[in-house]
Amino acid sequence: MSVASPTTDLTVVTAFADLPADVLDWLHAHGEIQEYPGGTETMTPGEPIDYMLAVLHGGVQYFSVQNGQREPKFRATVGQITGLLPYSRLQAGKGYGVTLGDTTIYRLHRDQFAALESVSPELVQRLVGMMSDRARDEARSQERDDKLRALGKLSAGLAHELNNPAAAIARAVANLSEQTAATPTLLRALGEHCLDPAALIQLTALATATPIDNAIPMSALDCADREDELVDWLEEQGVPDGYALAASLLEAELAVPELTAMAEQLPQAARPAAFAWLAGHLTTQRLLRDIQEAGSRITQLVTDVKTYSHMDRGTDYAPVDVTAGLRSTLNILSYPLRHKNITVVREFASDLPRVHGQASSLNQVWTNLLDNAIDALPDKGGEITLRTRLENGFVQVCVIDNGPGIPADVLPRIFEPFFSTKQAGAGSGLGLDIAQRIIANHNGKLEVTSTPGHTEFCAWLPV
Repeated sequence: MSVASPTTDLTVVTAFADLPADVLDWLHAHGEIQEYPGGTETMTPGEPIDYMLAVLHGGVQYFSVQNGQREPKFRATVGQITGLLPYSRLQAGKGYGVTLGDTTIYRLHRDQFAALESVSPELVQRLVGMMSDRARDEARSQERDDKLRALGKLSAGLAHELNNPAAAIARAVANLSEQTAATPTLLRALGEHCLDPAALIQLTALATATPIDNAIPMSALDCADREDELVDWLEEQGVPDGYALAASLLEAELAVPELTAMAEQLPQAARPAAFAWLAGHLTTQRLLRDIQEAGSRITQLVTDVKTYSHMDRGTDYAPVDVTAGLRSTLNILSYPLRHKNITVVREFASDLPRVHGQASSLNQVWTNLLDNAIDALPDKGGEITLRTRLENGFVQVCVIDNGPGIPADVLPRIFEPFFSTKQAGAGSGLGLDIAQRIIANHNGKLEVTSTPGHTEFCAWLPV
């Protein structure tokens, strides 16, 4: 229950400590004290914020909400002011406030702010200064959190992209170990049963001349028939497990007709070892090719990261290839794009000149715009178009999606700091604000138009 606030209690508040007695009396008369036991929630997401709060005893721990989880934000202790301040546009809570032990708070309702300005302009000026400092600190904190979230999303996507080729290399190496372990036994068997050097030369020539990358497409039924035929033939040659060899031989376009001529040059006892060696060699070639492709994919990802972040360059302004930045950003975001089955249409001008700017900052703009477009699209049927062109001395970069569009009442506020239509914790509302500021720092402009099925963000950068 609210009780009158003793004047002496207010002097523990730093902003109130040197106020004249009449101002303290006014605060005492127009405010109220609230006492809370420890663990009480003083703020919840979406709850209206109508009071300026000053902690007289105890404290309040504030939490933001990130991905449905509470994360400590800041702590208001004795003497500090929090909550609503004069001229603040704060309307509702975005997180939680929880008292730390028994806590006493002085409250002043927003309806008293106009009168307070008449009673003590000096105090209002202090409070406005506090609000400016708080807004600046919050912006820095949110921008840092935004970058960390973006880094987390990029890292998760990169980890997934790197895991696939790394796992392919691991599997290939394990299979190679099996192949190389069997090679000495096969060579010994060939030495024991096949003493004709000419036959060995023909066998090795067959292996090295086989076009392993040029398999002829055929139906699944035809493949099964060819495999059954080859397995039967291999077993007739004394191979104990024809199925173990058939796949590798057929993949290299070696079927019964091609192998029959080779078999005629070999003693019957040598044929199982000869065909096992041939299949093993072909398998080894395929595994090495897989390792090479996977390694190339990892190298390309590392190159994309370096291109995206420009980690090997300074932060000075320099000529920037916008198209290269867009391509590297798409590669970095390939996992979320593929995860939501999004079609990407690239309409890049071939004669686009370079712009003077910071490549890493511009890549952050493309990331923010693409990330918003990805979030706006459904799991199926989504399409993003990237368009670049030169127009009236400006390079124009447009990110277009076919999502539901931005509501008309939201569109005018889309670039406001901290304004977000995402669920609590899913975004800070700074992504587009940051993008707009980066483009403005490059003497450009960022515009948006939206109708259902067509949302278009266009950045204009001077050449």
